[in-house]
Order: sequence, then C-alpha cells, then structure tokens
Amino acid sequence: MSSTDPASDQTAEQRHTALDAVHRALGATMTDFAGWDMPLRYGSERDEHHAVRTRAGLFDLSHMGEITVTGPQAAALLDFALVGNIGAVRNGRARYTMICRPDGGILDDLIVYRLADAEFMVVANASNAQVVLDALTERAEGFDAEVRDDRDAYALIAVQGPESPGILAAVTDADLDGLKYYAGLPGTVAGVPALIARTGYTGEDGFELFVRPEHAVELWQALTKAGEGVGLVPCGLSCRDTLRLEAGMPLYGHELSTSLTPFDAGLGRVVKFDKDGDFVGRTALEAAAERAASQPPRVLVGLVAEGRRVPRAGFAVVAGGEVIGEVTSGAPSPTLGKPIAMAYVDAAHAAPGTAGVGVDIRGSHERYEVVALPFYKRQK
Repeated sequence: MSSTDPASDQTAEQRHTALDAVHRALGATMTDFAGWDMPLRYGSERDEHHAVRTRAGLFDLSHMGEITVTGPQAAALLDFALVGNIGAVRNGRARYTMICRPDGGILDDLIVYRLADAEFMVVANASNAQVVLDALTERAEGFDAEVRDDRDAYALIAVQGPESPGILAAVTDADLDGLKYYAGLPGTVAGVPALIARTGYTGEDGFELFVRPEHAVELWQALTKAGEGVGLVPCGLSCRDTLRLEAGMPLYGHELSTSLTPFDAGLGRVVKFDKDGDFVGRTALEAAAERAASQPPRVLVGLVAEGRRVPRAGFAVVAGGEVIGEVTSGAPSPTLGKPIAMAYVDAAHAAPGTAGVGVDIRGSHERYEVVALPFYKRQK
C-alpha cells in the first residue's frame, strides 16, 4: 500500500522525521518525498534490496499518515467512508482497503487497524494523507465519531526480511509467534511502548512499529544492535520500491489513481457490496463491477525483459505495431537479474506467455515476456 516514489511538494515546508540526524550520520542520500526529507539509500540500493530478501532491513516510514477514528459510530463511519467492511474487522486485526470518490475513482489505498471496539487507526500514503484526512472529516458529518490527525503523534519503523522475527524477539517479550499477518498488538519494544504490526510492503515477513517520535532513535538503535549478528542493514525508499515491485504490490500514483476504480486496477475484491448500508462510491462501483464482468478493462500484468533496457512509468506497451497498454512501474529486478515492469494492457494480450509484446523505449520496441504477478513470492 505505501508510497515510495519521490514526489515534490512545493506548497509546504519540508518536514523531517525524528530519525533525520540518524540518517545523516549513516551517510544516507536524502530525497524530497511528499514534502518529507527521506533517505533514498545509504549505500548500494541493490545490496539493501538483497539484504531484505535474504536477511533483514530497517526502514524509517515516519512519513506515512496516521489518522485515528474513535467513538460509538467509528465503525459505521468507516464502513460509509471506505469500500471495505471495516465493522467486520476484529480487534487487533488490520484490513487493506481503499477510499474512493463518489465516481469510484481511488483517492488512496489504506491499511486500517482496529485497536478497540470504538477505536481505529487509518494509515494513508504520505502524499495523500491530507486528502484522506479531509475526506474522512467531511464524511464524518452525522456520525457520532471523531476523526483525529495523528501524523505528528507517531514515528514508524519497519524491520523486514526473514531474520526480522528473531531480531524483534530479542528486544520484546510480545507474542510474535501468535501475531498473524495483518494483525497488530500493543507491546513494549526495547523498553518503549509500541503498536507492533505484522505488515509490510516488501513481500517478506516483517513488522511495522508505531511509536512516539521521541522514542524513535532509541528504538532504531536497539533494533540495529539486535540485528548486528544476522546482517540487518538500514534501507531507503529506493530499495523499498524495487521490493514492492517484485512483490506485485501497487503504488498510488502509478498502479492506482483517481482515474481508476478498484475494478480497473484488478482489486475489486476489496470492495464489499454485501456490507450493511450505503457507502461513498457504491453506485459507481456497482456499474464498474458490471463493466469489468462483461468487458474486462485493461489488465495489470507483469513484464520481464528479454534484454537489458529498463522500462519506466508512462512507456507504451506495443504488439503488432499497435499500442496495447502502458507501463505503470519499471526497474531492474535485483532478485530476477532482469528489468521488470507492471503495466496495464488490453485483455487480449494479458495472458502469461502472450507472444509479440514489447515496450517502446525511446523508439525501440524491446521484447518483453508477459507474466503473472507477483514476480516474486517468498517461501513460507
């Protein structure tokens, strides 16, 4: 769910996370991302990527937008405001969902944590946090619920990779073995209170730790020390993007946008028409679901290069001299050793193994193999 593609915000003063001094001391290359000064890489993004796939990586994700929704009708509000059935989420669990416009266009993809019967935390992408906050606040009218901007109340640190359970276990007595994927529990990590969530955006096992900003440096240092013997390295946004791309995870502004409905994006499963009551975008989304069933829209597929040239977002996908789609994300894949891309293509060319598909890279039609997503899936 989470944004990784640097985007400049010229309308606000650049913000710094609580770990800013740590990143600079580690020699990070910094970049502007949605108005935040964030680490792009610390050394080799390829090495950081491989560390997460084979050992573990440590990420600062404090730019993400936390919004708390509380009150007797908090669940009812979220069921009305979002496309998912949030009222059915059990305490301590999380749900991937979306917030849409009345016309069905995707405003953002979200993770919603149910912290208690009447308390939820909505985590939005950094670039859309204000949009989501404004929409939830507007949609809360008439509900006995409060929408609170908690972006300044949290720092967010993620430890991702096969060694992450052992690293985290060294600094907490929380029941990590009992913590399922897309679940969260309050606990103490390295002596500081945290919400421990088994979530991530890398395709690997891992955890995201929500703590108060004043505890971020202490927690980062404790995790770094706990991971010294198993190859934990600090990781920036650049490798987070190649990790999520290999895992086939969508990125807002690339695979998701206001011009697409969840059904256009192949994510119609997140829309729950069977929940009680109306929700914003329902009528438009019912029509989108019918269109998708009768005449499939362009389909999101994976593309693997036969050569070495790297496709980028916006490049045309071609077949038989005709444009059949568009690349949404592309990069060299450190795991596959080849350039890869996600692209929306006409349904007639979406089947894995479809012959004759290429990407127009500056006038040259480079051959690509159509494959099913994801490109990479970890061994359980």
